[in-house]
Amino acid sequence: MQRWVAIMLLSAMSATAVANEPLPGDIIQDLNGLQSQLASQASQASQASGSADPEVLSRIISHARSQSERLAGGNRADQWASALYHQLAASALVRRGENLAAADELASARQRPSVPDSQVRRWLRDEASLRRAAGERDEAIALFEQWLSESSGNERYAETAWLLVRMLAEEERWEAALEWLVPLLEQGDLSAEQQTLTNVVLRHTGENEQALSWLLKGLNAESEADAWRQAAGLAQQAGQLGVAAAVWEAAWQLGKLSTPDERLTLIQLHLAGGTPARAGEHLEAALEAGELPSNEETLRLRATAWQQAKHIDNALGAWQALAEVTQSADDWRQLGQLAYGWGRNEQAEAALTTAANLGDTQAEEWLANFR
Repeated sequence: MQRWVAIMLLSAMSATAVANEPLPGDIIQDLNGLQSQLASQASQASQASGSADPEVLSRIISHARSQSERLAGGNRADQWASALYHQLAASALVRRGENLAAADELASARQRPSVPDSQVRRWLRDEASLRRAAGERDEAIALFEQWLSESSGNERYAETAWLLVRMLAEEERWEAALEWLVPLLEQGDLSAEQQTLTNVVLRHTGENEQALSWLLKGLNAESEADAWRQAAGLAQQAGQLGVAAAVWEAAWQLGKLSTPDERLTLIQLHLAGGTPARAGEHLEAALEAGELPSNEETLRLRATAWQQAKHIDNALGAWQALAEVTQSADDWRQLGQLAYGWGRNEQAEAALTTAANLGDTQAEEWLANFR
């Protein structure tokens, strides 16, 4: 709140300096007096007591409003003075926590004739921010859009445009957010927060591949784990499963991801992304380190990985280990069929015999090939 008062006071003083219309001495003296009182209240509130005098603020507001109304119908100098009184009333209202009333004062101020365009734009942006703080989001969005359309090249343009994109995204107005976002992306050098916002907007507008491109461009060894997860998830949504596996693998190697669940996700991504041998290697390492349980689910995943990788020795060894644990006729038959297909007839016959002894009729048929 104190920050807003400081901003508005500075705006008022600078506006007085650049005014095109000279003000009478008594008006300048009165304005300076009100500014001094308001500055004193701001200083007082920043002290240990932490509060301004409500009676003083009320007197400032009442006097400023009275003066702005009295001067509203006068000449161009009076109109300019009326606008400055509206602005001072707004500053005092902000100090009192009445953001909406302050916004209304600024709306009146910028409608006065003879107010310089530069000052109108400053008040326009301040009013937008106040309406946002007061919960009038649609009105604030419209005002920010107006300010941006009139303020190309302003030093606060990019900052305000990013704020508008965030507000539009919060309102789920994705296409409108994208329209303001695209020119910002051309400037590059996005912060982590801006990168995240960009990805959200691009995803919701169906621009998954573009979002992924921006994400991947911004990833490096300093990126947070969430950024790596987000990139992998977005790659999955875009159907680029190999990319998702590669992103997760890179994050794993950098130590950004390290838990058993994250290793399991990595394994599943490698399987889905067409790199089953890497999935098998991770499974072997996880089992050896005790990070994953040596149960049926894990052993079956390992057998599947090596089978997809067509790594004969590892696949047959993994299926053998699985079948010995489950003692399932189906698993023994699977082992026998794979061994037979890869020319390991001795292992195939032994596995199919075990399956047949467990009651598998299909295994009986396969055993006919050895007679």
